[in-house]
Amino acid sequence: MTDIPLTPQIASAPIGDEDASAVSWGAIAAGAVAALAMTTVTASLAAGLGYGFGGPWAGQRLTPDDFNPYAGAAMVTAQVLSAALGGYLAGRLRTKWKYVHDHEVFFRDTAHGLLAWALATIAMVALGGLTLAHPAADAVVATPREADLAAQFAFFLGTGLLLSAFTAAVAAAIGGGRRDDMHAEYRKR
Repeated sequence: MTDIPLTPQIASAPIGDEDASAVSWGAIAAGAVAALAMTTVTASLAAGLGYGFGGPWAGQRLTPDDFNPYAGAAMVTAQVLSAALGGYLAGRLRTKWKYVHDHEVFFRDTAHGLLAWALATIAMVALGGLTLAHPAADAVVATPREADLAAQFAFFLGTGLLLSAFTAAVAAAIGGGRRDDMHAEYRKR
């Protein structure tokens, strides 16, 4: 294992610079709000195109025509696009970190994107009123076809959540990198 040499700026950094939290909650909240808004927009567009994707939760009996792979793909697309916007904003809006190695900045940017995605996901679950008890209770009395639809919905939801979490982290790293590049260019003038 090789040691990474410290630049003069890092080696002579004031001791108090790393006492503050590395998490910019304002940027994370802004990214989460933007992701929620984009989810509303993309879900509305998908519904307008005939790909509505209401969940198989309590009071929402699915019929065989209610959910299909196209609606699942629309749901995944909505999640990924929303996460990309929220993650990018979280990375771009975070505060500038001085005296921090580039690898640490990259990690912190991706963490901001992942936290924005997590906050938006939890908010969507809370706003939607989804609980784990309802799908389990409905699955007990569901017909085999309804249980199959619920399984398909869960598969697409899980796939979308995994892809959107990754997308949010990558988009935040891109946004944070872009922010740092712009600051470096501005300071050269």
